[in-house]
Amino acid sequence: MTNSLHERDKQYALHHFTNLSAHQENGPLIIERAEGIYVWDTEGNRLIEGMSGLWCAGLGYSEQRLIDAATKQLNALPYSHMFTHRATPPAIELSEKLVQCSPDNISKAFLVNSGSEAVDAAIKMVWYYHNAIGKPNKKTIIARKRGYHGVTVAAGSLTGLPYVQDGFDLPAISVIHTGTPHAYRYALEGETEIAFASRLAEELEQQIIEAGPETIAAFIAEPVMGAGGVLLPPDTYFEKIQAVLSKYDILLVADEVICGFGRTGNWWGSETYNIKPDLITSAKQLSSAYQPIGAVMVSSKLYEAFVSHSDTLGLFGTGNTYGGHPVAAAVALETINIYQERDIVGQVQARAPHFAERIQAMSNHPLVGDTRSVGLIGAIELVKDKATREQYPVSDKLAVRVVAAALKRGVMLRAVPGDGVAFCPPMIITDEQIDEMFNAVGDALNDVLNA
Repeated sequence: MTNSLHERDKQYALHHFTNLSAHQENGPLIIERAEGIYVWDTEGNRLIEGMSGLWCAGLGYSEQRLIDAATKQLNALPYSHMFTHRATPPAIELSEKLVQCSPDNISKAFLVNSGSEAVDAAIKMVWYYHNAIGKPNKKTIIARKRGYHGVTVAAGSLTGLPYVQDGFDLPAISVIHTGTPHAYRYALEGETEIAFASRLAEELEQQIIEAGPETIAAFIAEPVMGAGGVLLPPDTYFEKIQAVLSKYDILLVADEVICGFGRTGNWWGSETYNIKPDLITSAKQLSSAYQPIGAVMVSSKLYEAFVSHSDTLGLFGTGNTYGGHPVAAAVALETINIYQERDIVGQVQARAPHFAERIQAMSNHPLVGDTRSVGLIGAIELVKDKATREQYPVSDKLAVRVVAAALKRGVMLRAVPGDGVAFCPPMIITDEQIDEMFNAVGDALNDVLNA
């Protein structure tokens, strides 16, 4: 059966983010079932899901309440939509819950199906807002090099990673990419984190001045840059960036698709780093990945402009067929209920010190130059020379080799840019399971070192 699936996959499936030539030769890793923080492949191998799938399965894989919520809603109302004044109880209740859990300036939730859709919707909202207030020239979005915001035409234009744009004629909208806030790799010799943050803010301001402040609509940022390498902002970074944005009347979009719902040890990553956004994009852990769903959280300032402009135009003309899908909304609502009832944020805070201790200890390994974490998300960065921070040649694919070695040791991880290896386990992980994960990764590092 496994061989049959293996060959049928190669024959019929076009995979996401995959080297297609290599896939035709090697085929897929087929995951068959899951329980808790573990998954099993079709060969019977048990693996720790060290990435929560794709940063998303925060409650792991055995949450019966989410299965029951989906089943109950499927029996009651399997589908309706949110166009032209239509609504469903789950979509209303989820919107209410999201607003209640958001910063005080947030007043509305716009439900979509994924993180990329949330970012696309946020871009449209930014443009719509500036048109509504009589500033139609404000169209350019500032994103960051190594930032990840999705792969649709607009969201992919913001993503500052070559592999998302190469071959696709992106960026396709007006985008400026500013500096990456990763002090280990980009700070000057002897430059402190605070000085590095000041320099990045000054460079951002210069880019705004050169482009013309009257053309800049918004700045989008992940509190922690996930797919770009799990990069934590340097001390005072967001404070200084927000001062620049405020000076030039530029909106701030917090991309919380990875950081939201407890991952950094607070409900939002924006709380962790004192970010005051005008819009918040979310997805992934919103439903613990049990259903595809995302949301854009909208501030009162923007919503009031939307109301006025939509009255002039006749309607707020954007939406998705499945946006606010009642089954997805019911599951997301139950997910948030579980987060609150079980104090998942408190659990992340309780596990974070041990997680940090184990990831920091990996800096003693000859291949590891830098370690970083906040809450239950982190990364190690591999180097050839610790003293100079010299990296291995890209052709060596060192992080990819470490991830492959970790898989053989029973842990699923992800290689990220800069020869990084990312960790983002389900938020239900125990200290003992954290040890199990890092012990295996330590063995995998030795396997690669001694190969």
